[in-house]
Amino acid sequence: MLQLIRFLKGYVRIRVTGYSPERFINLCGNHNILLWDIQNQGSFYTMSVSLKAFWQLKKITRKTGTRVVITKRCGLPFLMVRLQKRKIFLAGVVLSLLFWILMSGYVWNIRIIGNHYVTEEVLTDFLSENNIRTGMKKKQLAMEEVEKKIRNEFPLVTWTSARMDGTSLVIQIRENEKMPEVKEGEDRTEDAGYDLVADREGVIVSMITRSGNPVVREGDTVQKGDILVEGCVPIMNEDGEVKRYEYCRADADIGLSFSFVKEWKFPEKYEYRTYTGREKRGLRILAGKRGFHLRFPGKAYRKGDCIMETEQMRLFGNFLVPIYWISEKSREYVTEERIYEQAEIRKQMEHKIQKFVETLEEKGVQNIKKDVTIKKYKGIYDLKVEFEVTAPCSGLKKTEIRMTGEVQGE
Repeated sequence: MLQLIRFLKGYVRIRVTGYSPERFINLCGNHNILLWDIQNQGSFYTMSVSLKAFWQLKKITRKTGTRVVITKRCGLPFLMVRLQKRKIFLAGVVLSLLFWILMSGYVWNIRIIGNHYVTEEVLTDFLSENNIRTGMKKKQLAMEEVEKKIRNEFPLVTWTSARMDGTSLVIQIRENEKMPEVKEGEDRTEDAGYDLVADREGVIVSMITRSGNPVVREGDTVQKGDILVEGCVPIMNEDGEVKRYEYCRADADIGLSFSFVKEWKFPEKYEYRTYTGREKRGLRILAGKRGFHLRFPGKAYRKGDCIMETEQMRLFGNFLVPIYWISEKSREYVTEERIYEQAEIRKQMEHKIQKFVETLEEKGVQNIKKDVTIKKYKGIYDLKVEFEVTAPCSGLKKTEIRMTGEVQGE
């Protein structure tokens, strides 16, 4: 803050020479003249003094027999004098400030944090459908309404927060793996009833029911769409007859064992690239939907690839604007046909299988067993893998309404 005040009022950097510069500094202190950034340079001293106080130094220099020379002028008063001679530059500065002020009233970036199950693409599409997108005015955003819409649309989202950070809209969410249950004491209407159904064919190998009425047991074989746990619980009367049904959202940990075949094909021959070392660089500037392209000099390479790096312009911190710098680098290469070695093709196959297994594990699939078969036909390696796995079952279907004899009698 002090530096800002000094800049606005203006100050000078001076050099003090003579018989006794130390006495000059002491007398300035006695007359309440503030000096700062004092440096001893051996035969002379350098220091800073405000523009107003500088004019009070004449009497002190006479008493001390010192000489004061201005070495640098700093601050707004001196800057304004220079700018008056550069009216076009001053106009550019003013227009730039107006541009940044105008841009600060819009949303130019949307960041989503904390999502795992609900993908960023799905959330972005949902926001776009609700007219929440880059380029909209900040004052059109109702943060509480945005948070409410996200929670209502995605049952897995248990908490959400929307806030502005510069020109970036930051949406932070928390997710729950389990669907919300109907709490005790709430009105359990038929709308709250959901059955847990099999989403594939398989054998039940484990089952722990938390809510609902289980209709299968471990060891049973089920087909896709079969009901595993009903979302209605029968309430019996003293005669052992069903008095009524209470509806809930069926919830259980069910392990379903099943097998399937995954197939990949690998060509025996491949195209090997050798880079010649020739490169071309270019720059593309995008402002909104319009762009300007500084093309590569000369003709395009007959065979080449292009590496692109995109960076959004930011003034400072999270103050982003809709201007993008895209640097391009084109590299020339020549190709030749080669044949994979046995070790190379096997390594590719192992990598493909490993990546697929990792994808399964991320989805909660366990006890993965595999039987690998490799055949070669007309220069193509055919890789078939039969997987035997155990996966969680989580399909939901609305419960059908059950009529009891008591209701029918009414």
